[in-house]
Amino acid sequence: MPDAPAPPAVLPDPREVDPVTLTRAICDISSVSGNETALANAVEDVLLSADHLEVLRDGDTVVARTHLGRDRRVVIAGHLDTVPIQDNLPTELLERDGQEILWGRGTVDMKGGVGVALHLAVTLAEPGVDVTWVFYDHEEVEASLNGLGRVARTHPDWLAGDFAVLGEPTGGGIEGGCNGTLRVEVRTHGTTAHSARAWKGHNAIHDAAAILTRLADYTPAEVEVDGLVYREGMNAVGIRGGIATNMIPDECVVTVNYRFAPSASVEQAYAHVRELFDGYDVELTDSSPGARPGMDSPAAREFTAAVTAVTGGQLGPKYGWTDVARFSELGVPAVNFGPGDPSLAHADDEHTPTEQIRTCATALAAWLTAPADGPGEERSVR
Repeated sequence: MPDAPAPPAVLPDPREVDPVTLTRAICDISSVSGNETALANAVEDVLLSADHLEVLRDGDTVVARTHLGRDRRVVIAGHLDTVPIQDNLPTELLERDGQEILWGRGTVDMKGGVGVALHLAVTLAEPGVDVTWVFYDHEEVEASLNGLGRVARTHPDWLAGDFAVLGEPTGGGIEGGCNGTLRVEVRTHGTTAHSARAWKGHNAIHDAAAILTRLADYTPAEVEVDGLVYREGMNAVGIRGGIATNMIPDECVVTVNYRFAPSASVEQAYAHVRELFDGYDVELTDSSPGARPGMDSPAAREFTAAVTAVTGGQLGPKYGWTDVARFSELGVPAVNFGPGDPSLAHADDEHTPTEQIRTCATALAAWLTAPADGPGEERSVR
């Protein structure tokens, strides 16, 4: 007799629980990239319960919008997927260093931000601006699968807005823009021979030593863009070669990842990599442009004032690539803001202080409910 189908995943009503409880429930629905459907269904059900929201769906991306006739529209976005689980689900509430933390996969990257957004999407029925809430799939894998990118191609009107906030972990600070990223494969070529007669061939793996030396000797730049300093990086992230243990290899491939400042285009960054590896076969395999911080826009200034009044957080650059770059390509200024220490993203010990989740929710609510001419009073989120 076949097993009965598993019951659908269900999330608590955000009107009845605080953002921490909601975040924990979101984390406990496993959603490793490619397996987001159960969580997307649960998020959609919660959003459909709010009469003030129009709910749309594309695959496992769920979008909810207010239509209040406000002068401005902002977009709040976060991805539903996580990297693979490493014995770190279900979540636990723990005491560590004198504070309560929520421990487990996704608590940092980035279901803390998703929990804050879903809580506010339902509980803020009358924000001071119209809001588009986006919960998307496939962020932690190759760019071609990214749900936000798919919606940008197929339904760009769903992402239209005057300003966007991506709930990536920033420790409660604001991180402007993001570095660009590209990956290349640098190849060496040799001649196959029996390893007992190595002099009859040419070892392609041995030739890779010079590539690694260039990387070891490389000094990454620090580039100031619109008042924020972005640290670059050039690193080997993979190496492959060899046919059999008794054969001289005729090819070796070193995969290199270059994280470059948002002042450079992908084409300029690729040219820099080719120059570094002059004389080698260099193939571009993946790339995503960075995003300038755009912190001088009126919307960014208002957001910074409202949020920092609550969090006291700092303004800095985003070193890693995030989907603020997709909003930048659409002409929408965007920043990163969410709970969680980004250095703990993808870690087995992933965890976030619960108070940081609450504070980020309060700060975001303060901004969304502020009068049009500036930040409003701090609004407490239960």
